[in-house]
Amino acid sequence: MVTILSTRLPNPQLNMEFIRNLSQLRHLHQGCVATIGNFDGVHLGHQAVLQQLAMISQNWQLPAVVIIFEPQPQEFFAPDKVPARLTRLREKLMAMHRYGVERVLCLHFDNKLATISAEDFIQQVLIKALGVRHLVVGDDFHFGKKRQGNFATLQQAGKQYGFQVESQQTFILGNERVSSTRVRQALEQGDMQGAKKLLGRPYTLCGRVRYGEQRGRTIGFPTANIFLHRQVSPLHGVFATMLQGITEKPLTGIANLGTRPTFDDNQLLLEVHLFDFDKTIYGHYVEVEFAHKLREEQRFSSFDALKKQIEKDVQLAKALFFKDKMFY
Repeated sequence: MVTILSTRLPNPQLNMEFIRNLSQLRHLHQGCVATIGNFDGVHLGHQAVLQQLAMISQNWQLPAVVIIFEPQPQEFFAPDKVPARLTRLREKLMAMHRYGVERVLCLHFDNKLATISAEDFIQQVLIKALGVRHLVVGDDFHFGKKRQGNFATLQQAGKQYGFQVESQQTFILGNERVSSTRVRQALEQGDMQGAKKLLGRPYTLCGRVRYGEQRGRTIGFPTANIFLHRQVSPLHGVFATMLQGITEKPLTGIANLGTRPTFDDNQLLLEVHLFDFDKTIYGHYVEVEFAHKLREEQRFSSFDALKKQIEKDVQLAKALFFKDKMFY
């Protein structure tokens, strides 16, 4: 059993039971209600499932367990074709905690798990390891080798082994089902308000502030450099942002998320310039909220041209924050 209780997170009081594999389960984890999924983004649809699970947990007086996978199955089967993640594991856990999740079981998705039969998954994970009494999954949920197990398989197993199976509530917004794909599409289009509506909160990315090459200082715009530890980002471009994790109130600024084509850099990097702020914050774990997209990332012919564009970006961002009633 591993408990996350770390000042590395924006909320130092974050306390969640995080079980990294089946071998860490103990007798006290027997008997629970559970749900299974990727929960990428923890959007409104996921939140509805978590609320549904919480109600069942309260009615049954049993702990609620969310079962997730690392890597996500798509990342295991097709790593070169998988879409950009909305949330890395730590970001996912932080979001889940916001919505009342206290226990997460993370199963390492490898060849062994990919080839386990549906019956063995039920026996080894749901019954032997967790003693599941009530399970919430989607009608289209598939599991086990070659996706042989489905909702009907679980219902039949529930009758045989004494646990109940319930379908997830579908969350509709704008006449369409809320999904991670819809959130990803909104972000790709720079529709930050659309993504916010689907998520039920602003879209954020987290990371630790690292030492950079200090290029921003040479043109009067020092930046906090945040390495995102991901191959692909659902966002690219220049944004009006708010940074949390340093002061009590969010710090406004602008950010460039991409590979910095002016400098021929291929590494994905988030650079945040904070307005009216000059303190050293290296080593801090921060959360960056993307409020508005200002423009696409672009290559400039000179540092002077880059500086002039950043000046325009700053003025536009400040105007947008003023319009949002967010005074800097």
